[in-house]
Amino acid sequence: MQLTKHDVFRNLGIVAICCTLGTSVANAGPREQAKRIHDRLAGVPPTAAVLDAMETKVAGGDAVGAAFDAMDNPAFYNTTVREFATPWTNREGSVYVDMNDAVATVIGMIRDDVPFDQVLYGDIVYVGSAAATAIPYSQTDNDHYLDLQLNRVDLSDPAMLEQQLQSAQPGAPIGANETAGLFTTRGYAEAYFQAGTNRSAISFTSENLLCLSMDEFRDLTAHPDMVRQDVTRSPGGDSSIFLNDCLGCHAGLDSLAGGFAYYDFDEETQQLVYTDGVVQEKFLRDAATFPFGFETTDDSWINYWRTGPNAFVGWNAAGGGEGSGAKTLGMELSQTRQFSECQVKNVFEKVCHRAPNGDADMQAVQDIATNFEANNRSMKQIFAETAVHCMGD
Repeated sequence: MQLTKHDVFRNLGIVAICCTLGTSVANAGPREQAKRIHDRLAGVPPTAAVLDAMETKVAGGDAVGAAFDAMDNPAFYNTTVREFATPWTNREGSVYVDMNDAVATVIGMIRDDVPFDQVLYGDIVYVGSAAATAIPYSQTDNDHYLDLQLNRVDLSDPAMLEQQLQSAQPGAPIGANETAGLFTTRGYAEAYFQAGTNRSAISFTSENLLCLSMDEFRDLTAHPDMVRQDVTRSPGGDSSIFLNDCLGCHAGLDSLAGGFAYYDFDEETQQLVYTDGVVQEKFLRDAATFPFGFETTDDSWINYWRTGPNAFVGWNAAGGGEGSGAKTLGMELSQTRQFSECQVKNVFEKVCHRAPNGDADMQAVQDIATNFEANNRSMKQIFAETAVHCMGD
């Protein structure tokens, strides 16, 4: 297509505008940079006093310190972190769902700088204080958290949202050894232990907290000995489909999901169920599909993805690659290098409003993940450094 003179001048004008915008970003002074950091993290304008303090820190070479000042704004926890965590707790990955104990626990852990690997194995849950709500925590409904939500309780205030033990909640179906962070919160159990086969607790956790889908974990060389009886070895009468497709996911997935063999979510009573020493019926369902497949007899698990193409995940050498129950499984997943990098990518998309892209961003992911591990797995450190990295966007 031939351009007219008008088209040429119009395009030059667009280039000029873009160049002007780029120059303004590059030449932004400390005050403008401080405001961008605050906007990224809190999503609301800073007060003049806060902006002054942040400007001083940015000018003095402490932009990360300025970011920590921005995170003192209640909106960081009540909006940014809540929206950050909510998609992890429902199958649709939606931010437009009610708050529950899983979301509140992520908010509290980040606020209190609890080492974030504990999100998948700690005996920890955050509940509203007596000053925040008169409705007690319940094992059978979400009314406690709905009340916090409807009354817009300030979750940034430690006097309103308190850290407690999951195992110490009234009517808790599990003891300290069976708790496993988000895995054993009521909200997470309702989403991922209800019906099904408990495989989704692995697949959705992998997508949300390791940033890896089951397709990306596919490994046709993994041991097939723990693939359950409900998986046909001849889909459509063709065994090659199992060997060249199904095996790639199920070999590793089934060997890990055994850690949830005693867990379920009762749809009638609406609560997490734990049957110590008794395998849930869902693990034995459809055994006739392939009777020679793996029969689950306890809650042991083995990680067949530690070697081979999935070694890049950076599995913790101290983990050993096998164990029993959800707690040790949570440690196996959350103490990987991939978990650290995934949290950076998750925060990047939240505060930068885009995925990491290009060499500079990917190097930043590596550097921030390393700092996360060096700083007691502090999510605040990730939020601060990531906001500084993209303040010039």
